[in-house]
Amino acid sequence: MTLKPQILHLIDDTTAGGVTRVVDFICTSDALNRTGNHMIHKAQRGRFGTLPKAVDVIVSHTTISWRTLPALIALRASRPNTPIIHVEHSYTSAFVSLNVTRRGRFASLLKVAFSLFDRVVAVSHAQADWMTSRNIIEEQKLTTIQSCVDLKPLQSIPRIEGHITTLGAIGRLDRQKGFDLLIDAFKTLPNPSLRLKVIGTGPQEEMLRKLAGADERIEFVGFCADPNDAFRVIDAVVMPSRWEAFGLVAIETLASGRPLLCAKVDGLMDHEEHGTQYFGSFTRGSLASAIEDLLRTSCTADKPPATYRANRAMETFQDAWLQLIAAASNSKDVELAAVAEYPA
Repeated sequence: MTLKPQILHLIDDTTAGGVTRVVDFICTSDALNRTGNHMIHKAQRGRFGTLPKAVDVIVSHTTISWRTLPALIALRASRPNTPIIHVEHSYTSAFVSLNVTRRGRFASLLKVAFSLFDRVVAVSHAQADWMTSRNIIEEQKLTTIQSCVDLKPLQSIPRIEGHITTLGAIGRLDRQKGFDLLIDAFKTLPNPSLRLKVIGTGPQEEMLRKLAGADERIEFVGFCADPNDAFRVIDAVVMPSRWEAFGLVAIETLASGRPLLCAKVDGLMDHEEHGTQYFGSFTRGSLASAIEDLLRTSCTADKPPATYRANRAMETFQDAWLQLIAAASNSKDVELAAVAEYPA
């Protein structure tokens, strides 16, 4: 009997965010675990600790930095014959534009770090295009697998009926998500019956509450333990992210049947084919105008948003991981056919 390969996933961000949720989906997927045992190792930033010896493939979901580079070099040196894959959850074109001053030095960091891995995974096509266009990685070493989580519960949430009355802003309350711009734009809208629910916690919460001021239409809901519950109380979602490698909230919104308005940036552009609407420039006026368009064009039950093929997205994600692990482990027993667990 051939033993299934042992796949170890390294994470150094254990908050209830996108990285953790994607890795949890991989490690609990029946389809993926039929052909391999997926395990999680929680590490400190820049320090992996003691890893199990009997591992066939290592997958890094960690954040690359100059601080963590020595740990990655040590990992590669200690496992010269073990395939090591890296999934890049963090860095994008817009991230670099907005946050990096010494861009040549940063590009050198990524090139050195990526050279340590047998394979690198981009989580969106837009991110992959940025990586290859900037010569950060060779195209033949790069695989694109759009992130995914279990979308099945979202498909059972009742679809919206009638006009959009409640907008949702879902995610960590920090500069990346652009909720300051959304609140600023929302306050200019004259509709007294329109509501905005800000769902999440984070370092900008106090600032955002002050920005909302006395506008009673804006409600801070706090952290939602079950992400699916957030979509039950909103009619549409606005994602004015300044940068976004992929955007799990986007596919969750689409899977729930809610209209979606996004900034046209990074991985959020991957969702255009599913009927996502976008606002042009990152200004209060542009976003406010786009919200008004959203209310006019997508607010009636007889004109629902485009149907998102959530089952197909999950199937594609799992099949891509099956093939990636099979190639890395050289296991002839790993089934490469498309996952048939979910109907299209």
